[in-house]
Amino acid sequence: MSYADLKAALTAVDWNQNVASFLQHPASGQKAAKANLRIAVWARQLEAADVGNPALSFIREMQSASQLVSVLLGLALYRSAAASMRSMLEAALYYSYFRNHTAELATLARGQGYYIDKSGILAFHKAHTVDYVAVQSLLGVNSKLEKWYGRMSALIHGQIPGMWTPHLSIADVKPDPEIEAAAIKCFLEGEEVLHLFFLSTVGRDLWDDFSSSGKSFLLKGLSKGKKIKLALDSA
Repeated sequence: MSYADLKAALTAVDWNQNVASFLQHPASGQKAAKANLRIAVWARQLEAADVGNPALSFIREMQSASQLVSVLLGLALYRSAAASMRSMLEAALYYSYFRNHTAELATLARGQGYYIDKSGILAFHKAHTVDYVAVQSLLGVNSKLEKWYGRMSALIHGQIPGMWTPHLSIADVKPDPEIEAAAIKCFLEGEEVLHLFFLSTVGRDLWDDFSSSGKSFLLKGLSKGKKIKLALDSA
């Protein structure tokens, strides 16, 4: 593709109309905004409670990725939105590990090949995070995380050809109501997994330093029985 071809393709897409179409369905935007809000609350509470921890860069990446999901949904770039959804969750996983592994984080920052994957992080929490096994079982964290992550990875890597990519060329990028609905559903599910994972790990570690309003917000939607078993106060 020449530069002229690229320019023609990009200018052929009515990006403003794509966004306008997305906003014509307030329910979709409201769902995405609600998910972004809870992630923002988590980010604010963790930034305040874990102040000075270099691993907070992952929290900023998490929030940035979640916001980008809404942008990409509005532009009708659904496969790219899926990649941002997975990045959002991965950043949360990395923070949960590297906040207590500053030496490894420094090595990672130097680019010397250090790497830990999702399985390694979950194994770490199973072995070292107090009550993680019981709490994640109560909330169904691991099963939900593995199922969602696997589905997103298959989609992102093209294991299901054409999935979430209805257009054949750049110039054909336009909203697809069915894919948009599926993408928003996946976004909400991924944000819920992230929320439950934090409640099982870093949230429990730093809960006493969260604000009362933050605690109340993050406990919304949990049954009374689960709140009691989690032993997380709301004041």
